[in-house]
Amino acid sequence: MQANRRRATQLLFAAGLAALAWQPAAHAADPYPTKPIRLVVPFAPGGTTDILARAVSAELSKLDGWNVVVDNRPGAGGNIGADMVAKAAPDGYTLLMGTVGTHGINQSLYGKLPFDPIKDFVPITLVAAVPNVLVINPAFAQQNKINSVNDLIAYARANPGKLNMASSGNGTSIHLAGELFKTQTKTYMVHFPYKGSGPALADLSAGTVHVMFDNLPSSMGLIKGGKLKALAVTSAKPSPALPGVPTVAQAANLPGYEASSWFGLLAPAGTPQEIVTRVQQEVAKALATPAMREKMQAQGAEPSGNTPQQFATHIRNETAKWAKVVKDSGAKVD
Repeated sequence: MQANRRRATQLLFAAGLAALAWQPAAHAADPYPTKPIRLVVPFAPGGTTDILARAVSAELSKLDGWNVVVDNRPGAGGNIGADMVAKAAPDGYTLLMGTVGTHGINQSLYGKLPFDPIKDFVPITLVAAVPNVLVINPAFAQQNKINSVNDLIAYARANPGKLNMASSGNGTSIHLAGELFKTQTKTYMVHFPYKGSGPALADLSAGTVHVMFDNLPSSMGLIKGGKLKALAVTSAKPSPALPGVPTVAQAANLPGYEASSWFGLLAPAGTPQEIVTRVQQEVAKALATPAMREKMQAQGAEPSGNTPQQFATHIRNETAKWAKVVKDSGAKVD
């Protein structure tokens, strides 16, 4: 009888161990996602950050069980939306479409941020890199005979303070591209920061402001529609998406002038690695499809989909690069 009791106790103990061993495995096997994913865009609708976020969310939402919802939270050069994600639960259900502004520029431009761009986030993948484009209101350009970058420089020097320069917000690459241009050309333009490219482009098209160094994808339709005039791109090389449009460096003999943008997915620090890996793999697959690549390249964007480690290195390099640009240009938050 005693032997039978001992045997029964041993069996129960073994069953308990098996159950404990099984529980984590079952938890790890829980499918992701099991509820909608919020993709925070830290700028207003209509800009390149918003365009790319919606393209990615649409592709991910095609996957079985995935529902990715874009949530625009503009303000403070992207810092409001970024801070929201930094303080969100690290469970994979709140992600950020970060930018060169939120994760490469702002920590050098702002005296103090409510979040740490490095410590408070886990990089997932670089979505795309894009050049900026120097665009001008066509009516203003015609009225003042501005047909080239050199014409713009000449006008700015002859009319200090009369040129209004729009941006998608303080600290964005659009803002810094303009500040770098002002420094290198020794010109002055009044900076008007908006909460995203969308509202800035609306005012630029209407003639409320005069020029902008916008991300190419958000300006492309307006350029093709004749509502904006492209003078040059800010990248090191001309963009295949805008044949015949020179670089700023070429057009104005400004060697070393370059101010491109990038956009990528990030999650709050502490997000499980398996979730980060899963999202990166699915985004990389989407960006590699011929249809997606063709669509993005037609807008002037170069899709990426690199690994979290590669994206982390990219962010560190960009932080150092833009810190120097901020210092050299004397850029300030308006």
